[in-house]
Amino acid sequence: MKEAASYIIIILVAVLLASHLNVVVSGSMEPSFYRGDIVAVENTNLFGIQEFNPENDVHVGDVVVYDATWYPEPVVHRVIDEQTINGTKYFEIKGDNNPKPDPALVTSDQIKAKVLTIGGHLIVIPKIGYITLAFRGL
Repeated sequence: MKEAASYIIIILVAVLLASHLNVVVSGSMEPSFYRGDIVAVENTNLFGIQEFNPENDVHVGDVVVYDATWYPEPVVHRVIDEQTINGTKYFEIKGDNNPKPDPALVTSDQIKAKVLTIGGHLIVIPKIGYITLAFRGL
């Protein structure tokens, strides 16, 4: 019985840890982080629990993970502007290494996670995401 409980705890910890890590798939955020790095995130919805509210907790300078209308995978870029249009809050987002902002404004509903920081520094685990990229064929 103790062994089964240990396995359940290990699985729960792994699921919680995995849900708070995001693999970087491109160089669009260099030099903040690089392709193959992993960033630690908090989620808008983790099994029904809201860890943060994009409407109130996302600001210029934050790095977010969002569902883009122009790209099939989640995008990890920095918020460079906030604006309200007809009562709806929108974010202008851009990769640090990109010359132009992303092609469409982003609503709060599109934001799925925010990269965590400590003392203003993004929490990044270098290079170990390459394993995931290889499995996904990216």
